[in-house]
Amino acid sequence: MSQQPKQSQPGKQQPQADLSHVQGEGDYEAGRHYDEKTREFVKSGKVDEAARNAHPKSPREQQEMQKAEEIGKSRSKGEDPHG
Repeated sequence: MSQQPKQSQPGKQQPQADLSHVQGEGDYEAGRHYDEKTREFVKSGKVDEAARNAHPKSPREQQEMQKAEEIGKSRSKGEDPHG
């Protein structure tokens, strides 16, 4: 037997969702934390060093990175025209 959602009664207000604790893609707290840490990292001056250290350490790792990139691109909707 399936349960049907309760119907709201006319004249009664439904409780509003607490949007300050939204999770998932709308997790505002996590988004603010990410933005803050990203700004701190950029200001630290370590971006160039991190980019240099991100290169593949071996031919095998290079192949793995290329394969991962291909997989990511295969799921993409295309290049970002604004990026």
